[in-house]
Amino acid sequence: MPVEDRREILQALIPTGGRIQFSEAMPGTGDAVYHLVDQAGLEGMVSKRKGSSYRSGPTMNWRKIKCYTEKEMDIIGVQREAGKPAMVLMADNGRYAGGAFVAFKADKRQRLWDRVQGKIGGPTPIGLKKAKAEWLKPGLVGSVRFLKGEEKLRTPR
Repeated sequence: MPVEDRREILQALIPTGGRIQFSEAMPGTGDAVYHLVDQAGLEGMVSKRKGSSYRSGPTMNWRKIKCYTEKEMDIIGVQREAGKPAMVLMADNGRYAGGAFVAFKADKRQRLWDRVQGKIGGPTPIGLKKAKAEWLKPGLVGSVRFLKGEEKLRTPR
């Protein structure tokens, strides 16, 4: 059965005003809808290829397209453990925003750690006790890319 026919049947089964809601199909191209989703500050969108039929298992008919934003934030701490990726702890306008894994190539990562070494010894932020964190003095800023739609960093890079 094509997706349009299945949606019609599904809509009839879901009562309006309940916890489970039926999402309306949006007209237009995927690019146009993505632009609206991005402008609304949402995390992203899920779409299904029009006219596709149902089939179990992996398929290329479903798409989840995420919306990201990039922002400069203060680096307030680092967390490093042997065998785990290093993480920088970030704040936005003085408020803790979360941590981002450091995925730089070795030379760039080493330059970052050299700069961090000169900043170790900052105060522990109020209400934020992270095990194995080294808190930094103010002055380091980093650019971080993360999913839209949340107050804290989600899938940051």
